[in-house]
Amino acid sequence: MSRNDEVATELEAFADLLEAKGVEYKPRAYRRAAENIREYPGAIEGLAADGEDAVGEIDGVGDAISSKIVEYVETGEIGELAELREELPVDMAALTAVEGVGPKTVGDLYEALGITTLDELESAAEAGEIQEVRGFGAKTEQNILDNIDFAREAHERSLLGEARPYGEEIRDYLAGVDAVERCALGGSIRRWKPTIGDVDVLVGSDDDEAVVEAFTDWDGTDSVIEAGETKASVRAGGVRVDLRVVVPEEFGAAMQYFTGSKAHNVSVRNRAIERDLKVNEYGVFDIEVVEDDDQRAGRLVAGETEAGVYEAIGMAWVPPELREDRGEVAAAAAGELPDLLAEGDVRGDLHTHSNWSDGGYSIAEMVDGATEFGHDYVAISDHATGPGMVGGVGVPDEDLWNELDEIEAVAADAEIDVFAGVEANIAPDGSISVDDDLLAALDIVVASPHAALDGDGTDRLVTAAKHPEVDVIGHPTGRFLNRRPGLDVDVERLATVAADHGTALEINASPARLDLTGSAVKQATEAGATVVINTDAHGPGEFEQIRYGVHTARRGWAEPGDVLNAQSADTVREFINE
Repeated sequence: MSRNDEVATELEAFADLLEAKGVEYKPRAYRRAAENIREYPGAIEGLAADGEDAVGEIDGVGDAISSKIVEYVETGEIGELAELREELPVDMAALTAVEGVGPKTVGDLYEALGITTLDELESAAEAGEIQEVRGFGAKTEQNILDNIDFAREAHERSLLGEARPYGEEIRDYLAGVDAVERCALGGSIRRWKPTIGDVDVLVGSDDDEAVVEAFTDWDGTDSVIEAGETKASVRAGGVRVDLRVVVPEEFGAAMQYFTGSKAHNVSVRNRAIERDLKVNEYGVFDIEVVEDDDQRAGRLVAGETEAGVYEAIGMAWVPPELREDRGEVAAAAAGELPDLLAEGDVRGDLHTHSNWSDGGYSIAEMVDGATEFGHDYVAISDHATGPGMVGGVGVPDEDLWNELDEIEAVAADAEIDVFAGVEANIAPDGSISVDDDLLAALDIVVASPHAALDGDGTDRLVTAAKHPEVDVIGHPTGRFLNRRPGLDVDVERLATVAADHGTALEINASPARLDLTGSAVKQATEAGATVVINTDAHGPGEFEQIRYGVHTARRGWAEPGDVLNAQSADTVREFINE
């Protein structure tokens, strides 16, 4: 595993602490460098071995930052960052998980009140101390109190997009160990939940000791938490990874059991009991034969494969994403499970950004990236200016018209279809931030909420969905996972209106959003709405994040016919031109 994410995280920490101390400009440079290092296709440690000049070849990495990167790769520490951490000994990640609390706020509260943790922040707010700090007030203090619980819960969970790569890395590593016969991810990460508590890895092997030893020796491990005979836990990149080793003959039963969810497993267990069977992590057993507390008591009916476990109780195998007890057990028993969307079904991306707004790459580079990824089409939909929009293209001046000209010029030479679009802002009253004549000139209009993201947003989104030029409602709730919950939305009502007006509802595949949720997707498609899976990519490296949106759609029982960009470019044109 390369150290790109690790280095990028250190630079982001540097940026946060500089911002907390009131330093201007530099934080933005460090964040841009971190973003580009994450997207860099090679290993940063390889460049660091060749010196600062080699590291400086990465866009946005100047001399000062490249020297710090080399220092970190060689020593495991950036001296200046260590000094900043001593000056500001705050739990930055936990404190900034509170909506409205950014690094600058953290710095101000530390200087005024010595606040370093969530508990100290909560105590200060409850005591009325925050509103006494210059620049703060009673409303800010109450907002902090209102969001502490959400932040505390969020801080205990990792984003799927952060944790899954570590899980896949350790899974692939263990699969190459001689003692390992079978290996797979389990738990909520296998169900592709948007946030997870830890990564579960299951191994089938007759040599527990060798597997545990190999697991704790993995070079991606930061620290070993515990190691027993058949279980072990390590920390990797801030994520806890738990290993369980079972005998190969029981691997399928263990996979079914440890994938969960708890509610799904209860329903499966109850169905088994109705058939005089019992299901547990060791297998499916005929309990007519014997009554005993031994978990393996009875005649073994199935256990080596998951499909066999489900078949033994009269069910089709249930895709992990559906295992949330939302009707999948009955559907599997009746042979009525959906033909779920697959990653390879998605043919394009209809919400991306270039350096005309806040993206890091030109229109041509984004189109080339989509082509290389394998898409048949892509839309360039840069931000228009408006509340909550960062680095938007100016309206109503000529900027967006000029960008339209460039998109059309790039499209003329492109190997794939290119749609000219915009991401416009949805105001609190549902109005759109771009003039109608410009909206009409564009191929596709994504309208999204970006500010005032609390309370009920249903009327706001319904109004936007009725707009004759709006084709997609982007990230409908405006949520940021582990940072803000976003708008409350009556999805069924919104979906009904969207279906009536030919407006698609977006599943934003960014791991920081995953908005709509799986349950909302199910409501939307059942109400007749079309969904579209977009990455909101700000660079070519983010096109691969489409998989998180696909699995979110699968959690919502979506089939290819439900998804706009699982169709051809011509079908997309028909939809947006209706």
